[in-house]
Amino acid sequence: MKLKELSTIKEMLSQIEIIKFLYPAITLEKYESFLNEMISHNYKQIAIFEHDICIGLTGYWIGTKLWSGKYIEIDNFIVHEDHRQKGVGKLLTDYITELAKKNDCSIVVLDAFTQNFKAHRFYYNQGFSPKGFHFVKTINKEGLT
Repeated sequence: MKLKELSTIKEMLSQIEIIKFLYPAITLEKYESFLNEMISHNYKQIAIFEHDICIGLTGYWIGTKLWSGKYIEIDNFIVHEDHRQKGVGKLLTDYITELAKKNDCSIVVLDAFTQNFKAHRFYYNQGFSPKGFHFVKTINKEGLT
């Protein structure tokens, strides 16, 4: 397995197939539009490849909040279902943790859907714990992926 930081839109767009595991209805056009906006706000991705095929991917942001100071937020964490239980997710979370340390971050944060119990178990095993609720008020359902 090979880990690679993806820093350009072209590199990120070429991994749309794994993104579709999380967001099956996303189009290349919508993905590119979102990436153009996200990258301008410090969004980056890390991918794990096996034989030049992306089998794991996560995005992340570095930011600052009043309650935590500097932090890294994991966003869009995906491991191809055929490659789960092989350490791919751990490689991604370990890499993010090291990035957090190198960037003087206080914490690493992420969101997981409430019914995604497999993800919850994985994140607990990686040292994460819930600290609150992420409340959502939908304004435009058509804008959701």
